[in-house]
Amino acid sequence: MKNIIKYTAMTLITILIVSCATPYNYDKFKAANPRSILILPPINQSTDVRGTYSYLSTVTMPVAEKGFYVFPVAMIDQMLKENGLPSANEMHQASVKKIKEIINPDTILYLTLENYGTTFVVVNSVTKVTVSGKLVSALTGEVLWQGKATASADSSSGNGGLMGALVSAVVTQAINSTTDQAHGVSAQANQILFNTDGTGLLNGPYRNSHN
Repeated sequence: MKNIIKYTAMTLITILIVSCATPYNYDKFKAANPRSILILPPINQSTDVRGTYSYLSTVTMPVAEKGFYVFPVAMIDQMLKENGLPSANEMHQASVKKIKEIINPDTILYLTLENYGTTFVVVNSVTKVTVSGKLVSALTGEVLWQGKATASADSSSGNGGLMGALVSAVVTQAINSTTDQAHGVSAQANQILFNTDGTGLLNGPYRNSHN
């Protein structure tokens, strides 16, 4: 019962935070009316070296489903490396003009991973992904949209008492050492980042219900 009450309280807090978020001003986005998005590999501020490319592989689908043409991320990564930008940090530092000259997108999506991976806290193993995004016009360099999202999953959802929680946390930590638990949590973070009403990404021209 305590676990149910705790979970319900956390869920209510999350709903309140989302519902109280200030609606984003989409005027510049609507004026630019972008059709294509180039997604750069994210800057990884976490301690998990898998973060950049593991997370990058989860972004194309949710952005494309919003109704935009998304340049193939693997091809873009290789093309920018061949043009003297070998890392995500250097790609983010490159001028918008240079990227437009090389690839000619309407917009560029810059992503930063603030958290990515699993940590062991007392008797709980927590997998968290925190990502921020910024969509920039490739023509003017103006920011058309930006947002931030956090999603997490923990090992304490079972009802096995202290020993059960400890075992569950250890098992989760062991699994994460051979698999990437945060990869799955990234999908939840993307859902929040791109699809939250009032703060997410507006629909593009290739989606039936264009906002």
